[in-house]
Amino acid sequence: MTFTHGYAANGDLRMYYEVHGHPRAGEPPLLLIPGGGSSIETNFAGLIPALLAESLQVIAVEEEGHGRTAATARPLTAEGSAEDIKAVLDELNVDSVDVLGFSAGGHTALALAMRHPSMVRCLIAASTFASRDAVGDEFWEGMEKATLDDMPEVYQDADRRLNPESGHLERMFELDRQRLLTFPGWPDEDLRRITARTLVLSADRDVVSADHAVRMSRVIPGARLMIVPGSHGDYLGELAASGGDLRAMRTTLPYLLRFLEE
Repeated sequence: MTFTHGYAANGDLRMYYEVHGHPRAGEPPLLLIPGGGSSIETNFAGLIPALLAESLQVIAVEEEGHGRTAATARPLTAEGSAEDIKAVLDELNVDSVDVLGFSAGGHTALALAMRHPSMVRCLIAASTFASRDAVGDEFWEGMEKATLDDMPEVYQDADRRLNPESGHLERMFELDRQRLLTFPGWPDEDLRRITARTLVLSADRDVVSADHAVRMSRVIPGARLMIVPGSHGDYLGELAASGGDLRAMRTTLPYLLRFLEE
């Protein structure tokens, strides 16, 4: 298996990326975008080897302030991260990708598909939402009051291993908190401009309501819907949700592969 990594610049931001596996003739790579508080490892350490076993090429990134991508003075937004990812793809001379964005990374995936439709062939929007009413008032009230103590310990430990310097974890937490609190959502007319073949993916005990996942799938033209038994990301092997148990991921993966290959 081949593995390369590097940084791509978009203004002051240098986005970290990894490339796993070999390109396939006529097939785009699969781009993975982790969720808030996360790194490539905490979200996708189990998924990437499984994808490589199916001969997919994988590009994984870390958004501003996360993992190996240092924070700048700007706020963290889906639109800003979408432009950072475009810089990565331009540097790699990749014209088109399939995209799987998880949770807050799903916001970035949606923004990429809306801002650069020619670059996104397939879109998997996993455990994410497009409007603020997707989650209850208690979610927003909790986010207003949230402190670092509310972040899963596995995320805290992973960030401290990568970034032991004082203040890094606190900066990442606040970037994520403000990202959500200031998230305006997208009107349906914006979602209707998505041209990528789309799968809206969620769990029956997710942060996002199943009703919202259904609504997203009906607004995005031609979108498919998949709701799996589970919680927020265990079906992808996400560490905080799965605890390292990859059985749910192994059950879900064949459906994702079939969608990408349609």
